[in-house]
Amino acid sequence: MTTCPYRALQVRKDGVHRIEDTVCREETFALRVNGELVTRMVASPDQLRELGAGFVVSEGIADRVGEVEVRGYEIQVTAPGARRREAIIGTSCGVSLAGPTGRVHSALTLSPADVFQVAGEIETEEWRATGGLHCSVLFTDGRLVARSGDVGRHNTVDKVIGRALLQGIDLSRCILGCTGRQPAGMVAKAARAGIPVIISRAASTDRGIAAAEEAGITLICFTRGERFTVYTHPERIPGIS
Repeated sequence: MTTCPYRALQVRKDGVHRIEDTVCREETFALRVNGELVTRMVASPDQLRELGAGFVVSEGIADRVGEVEVRGYEIQVTAPGARRREAIIGTSCGVSLAGPTGRVHSALTLSPADVFQVAGEIETEEWRATGGLHCSVLFTDGRLVARSGDVGRHNTVDKVIGRALLQGIDLSRCILGCTGRQPAGMVAKAARAGIPVIISRAASTDRGIAAAEEAGITLICFTRGERFTVYTHPERIPGIS
């Protein structure tokens, strides 16, 4: 379970009320690749195999993964050809390591209707209930193939990427939808995985936009109501550029 009930006092203009609120759960997990500690991350305690697999590829540690096993609070990934990385000791709500991304090559195109379809699946009941559980979704050929929720927006991206990797889904045909902001580190995850389109309900940053431009990713933000903003590579949406 990613959420749990918690008793609290809610103060309103008409007085103080006892309520049972819904809050996000978090735990700290160690990620090991081929037996070596890579990082410790704060995450919601579900889809941990997907989290491990996705992190290894989205952070450029390896191009593919083998077995992924969860033992207590350790996620153990076997990754042939893994590149040695200096361990990140400490914790954070999602992790993004520095490093090159390369360029995404994909013939994928989409329509404004596709953008609104993805945007409509980003917001979940858990997000509305807690206000703190980020969500990512993955679409291919108009189908929702993965959804994840987590206290860390980086983790949600790793989880849906991991789901695709474990199921053998071609990421170059996928669209990634997120609730979270899209700074350079978030965009880099999609780039390393080979995902050509990012759709977010939130904002980007100047470096996030620059990273998307350089990587060949179509970056779409502020997908709210009946509008959205395309920052990079609008040619993937025929008729708007």
